[in-house]
Amino acid sequence: MSDFSPCAVIPVYNHEHAIGAVVAAVLAHDLPCILVDDASSASCAAVLDTLAAEFHQQVTLLRHPLNRGKGGAVLTGTQHAADSGYTHALQIDADGQHNTDDIQRFLQYAKNQPAALIAGCPQYDESVPKHRLYARYITHVWVWINTLSLDIKDSMCGFRVYPLPSLLALSRRQVLGERMNFDIEVLVRLYWDGVDIVNVPTKVGYPTDGVSHFRAGLDNLLISRLHAILFFGMLLRAPKLLGRRLFRQFSNKSERKPRAPQ
Repeated sequence: MSDFSPCAVIPVYNHEHAIGAVVAAVLAHDLPCILVDDASSASCAAVLDTLAAEFHQQVTLLRHPLNRGKGGAVLTGTQHAADSGYTHALQIDADGQHNTDDIQRFLQYAKNQPAALIAGCPQYDESVPKHRLYARYITHVWVWINTLSLDIKDSMCGFRVYPLPSLLALSRRQVLGERMNFDIEVLVRLYWDGVDIVNVPTKVGYPTDGVSHFRAGLDNLLISRLHAILFFGMLLRAPKLLGRRLFRQFSNKSERKPRAPQ
């Protein structure tokens, strides 16, 4: 991948109070922005129309007539990004929870390792509810099982940079979950495909507009079902995954082995 041409993809669903600040912060990094309105309310749609008109040279607005979920919006945005000639897409949430000061750091990692997926690894302060941390760790453990590795530190953070060729090749051959299960599934399946995961610590706060679209019942059911599907997929790929792990361990030992004096 000789060229590096990134943009931002932001899925939006009824975050009219926070999206303006998020877009402004993204544009401050000279990053073109693709907004995907996932069938938001009229009030949010009006805010998005205003942003698209005000920043018409930097912001592209796409719309879903029916709500498809966060994953569906990301896939729409990344496909448009690739069709427009971009090589990488920085995914960031519309609710303001992510630290936009880290955008350049994420992009620098992606530029240095263009075939890798740059994944945010959240750093929470003491105010985060313990039940949220415990729930995340359940998913972390399942991801470690389903990849037979600890290479993915956090699979639920929506702040990441995708290498578009790898992501879209996956989406063409595999039907991916389009709800809150998307972030987890896409990381595991890209890891299975041999894409390196670069974990980047980043501070994460609560949504600035106080809106969360996580549905405790349905989304937890979808995520639990996903873990089961991925587990059986891991069993089929276990020899390959274990071979990859052993090869890396051998390579690391070889690199650390002292050279004989000349």
